[in-house]
Amino acid sequence: MAVPLLGSHLSNGRINVGLLRECSRRELLQCLDKHPGSKALVWDEKLTGPFGLVAEYPLLREHEVDVMFSLKPGQLPPNQVVNVIFITRPILSLMDIIADNILNEKGKTKDYHILFVPRKTVLCENRLKALGVSFVNIEEYPLDFIPLDNDLLSLEMESSFKECYLESDYTSLFYVANSLMSLQLLYGVVPKIYAKGEMAKAIVCVQSLQRVLDMMMRKKREMADSESQLPPQIDTVLLLDRNVDLLTPLFTQLTYEGLIDELFGIHNTTAKFPHERFLQPDDKGVNPQPSGPQTDKKVVLNSADELFSDIRDLNFSAVGVHLSRKAKQISAAFEEHKSAKTVGEMKQYVQRLPYMQKAKASLAMHMTIAELIKEETDKEDFRESIRIEQEFAQGLDTEKINSYIEKYIALKKPLTKVLRLICIQCQTNNGFKPKMLEYYIREIVHTYGFEQVSKTLTPLETVGLLRPQGARTYTAMRKSIKLFVEDVKEQNPDDIAFVYSGYAPLSRYVNVAISPHGWRGLEEVLRLLPGPTIEERQPLPPGLQKR
Repeated sequence: MAVPLLGSHLSNGRINVGLLRECSRRELLQCLDKHPGSKALVWDEKLTGPFGLVAEYPLLREHEVDVMFSLKPGQLPPNQVVNVIFITRPILSLMDIIADNILNEKGKTKDYHILFVPRKTVLCENRLKALGVSFVNIEEYPLDFIPLDNDLLSLEMESSFKECYLESDYTSLFYVANSLMSLQLLYGVVPKIYAKGEMAKAIVCVQSLQRVLDMMMRKKREMADSESQLPPQIDTVLLLDRNVDLLTPLFTQLTYEGLIDELFGIHNTTAKFPHERFLQPDDKGVNPQPSGPQTDKKVVLNSADELFSDIRDLNFSAVGVHLSRKAKQISAAFEEHKSAKTVGEMKQYVQRLPYMQKAKASLAMHMTIAELIKEETDKEDFRESIRIEQEFAQGLDTEKINSYIEKYIALKKPLTKVLRLICIQCQTNNGFKPKMLEYYIREIVHTYGFEQVSKTLTPLETVGLLRPQGARTYTAMRKSIKLFVEDVKEQNPDDIAFVYSGYAPLSRYVNVAISPHGWRGLEEVLRLLPGPTIEERQPLPPGLQKR
């Protein structure tokens, strides 16, 4: 399990989100301590990253965890533990693997436990019984918000959109409601709640965010006796249905952190890069030759790294200038010892030395990462793709077949990239005319195979990413709230459009929600967006209300 560095950076934000981690950690350790004796943890691989942000391995060892394995079919690796604890999501296919692991342990006297994250389900319990492993001890671990940084929490439920919109499974809405209630127990009741969006599909007509609010209110009543008497630390919660803005996630992010995620991927605050690019030359100026296969270089990216905190949200065009300035500052700091004239001045220099060396190492690492990014962004394919995205965002040539997309299909470029551009064109054109949509579908099927109809094209149509032409929503929104800024300032930005070098995320209207007047005055804009607009006011506990 990859273990990111856990530090005090979580307590440095506007609220101390480190409390969430401490609560999650305490509950996890309580679950482990219920079973005295040595333990083997068998991990659902999708959970290792999130749990790495909750509890590091040395802490688990203190609670008698001897070994850890990935959940795979077949027999478990040899071990001499008393307890085997499977930590898993409630997915039926994983129950088959767990049963296979346990049944292959015949004749071994161990206790088997399953820790479902975040909840167990009747379907999973029934599957285990049918497979003959009903003797296992079943428990739940309600993992709620995970602090990724001092201003970022996540439920790490990457498939929730698919579950809600394609599978009509609204379980994730319960998890959202439950996590919001847990948040309020730690940080006080949130006085204002705004929500925008709906969950309405052909058969199931459900307003998703209204469901979340309903569940929150119901849980609030249920928890009235234990309601937090804390003064509210969070003034406003804004709930946005992803369906309200399908376009923004399709555009290529152009900030430093955004490009790392685009090109290399960031998972649970950790990114992987080619290991050989970080090797330092030895004293003779020759790169050392490592023995054996080299794994990727793993880099933890959070605000504990002061330099990363400074540059993460900069447009990439501004990163080089910042790194150059930082290099000069560090170089000057190392030269300070030459001007030290007293023992006290030299002592101060020596005390600062570890910090300076850490800053120098961080600078070297981010300069290497920036070089890797530049190599990719300088490629003609990348630049051409950005140009097409920006033309679509401006509403240029969206109504006709795009020659660049045609070329991509002909060259059989990665299908994800092709579909991403087609969906951007579809959304910015307010949908496709029938012949245009049919043409793109036909070309994709001929090039990538007929199986793409059910695998990708039909799901994209179902969720509305590919759709027939309808109301000119995007055109109206682009003009009314200026969704594209032509003269964007990338170096010294004064508009959120710098994130995409022109396109301004639709969520720019979010700032209005936290103003004293809320969404009043945005009625016309909000009516252009799908789904209801909801405003809720939660009364403070009696002891905190003004008299």
